[in-house]
Amino acid sequence: MEKGFVCEHCKKRVPVNRAMGTRHRNHCPFCLWSKHVDLKNPGDRESTCLGAMEPLGLTFKKEGINKYGKLRQGELMVIHRCLNCGQYSINRIAADDDPTAILELFEKSLKLDERTKLELEKENIRLLEEKDKEEIRTQLFGRK
Repeated sequence: MEKGFVCEHCKKRVPVNRAMGTRHRNHCPFCLWSKHVDLKNPGDRESTCLGAMEPLGLTFKKEGINKYGKLRQGELMVIHRCLNCGQYSINRIAADDDPTAILELFEKSLKLDERTKLELEKENIRLLEEKDKEEIRTQLFGRK
């Protein structure tokens, strides 16, 4: 069982708490930066890259169709890009991730350069846009 780690970006102690959805945590709940530790599957810890992974923006997990034939809205996820090798990854948001940091990341992502947006599109990753803001807030804080 993992004991946690110190974030290489903000230097804060990051606990691993299965009750908070952090069984395979590799991103910091305070600054949302990550480390490139997984190769193919969450928690495999097989990557030899070990580069810092910058949080770029948010996306929704791809979900199927519900029993009424409507597309289900997936959970909120953080998009990371490894500063060492350039690989993109998507990580679940945990219950103890700082909602202010998540909203700040969203606002910052609205200003991403076109090249990065095109790269995400090629990776089949949908970067959330202004029109998604209400759903982001709902997932973070619940219905009003």
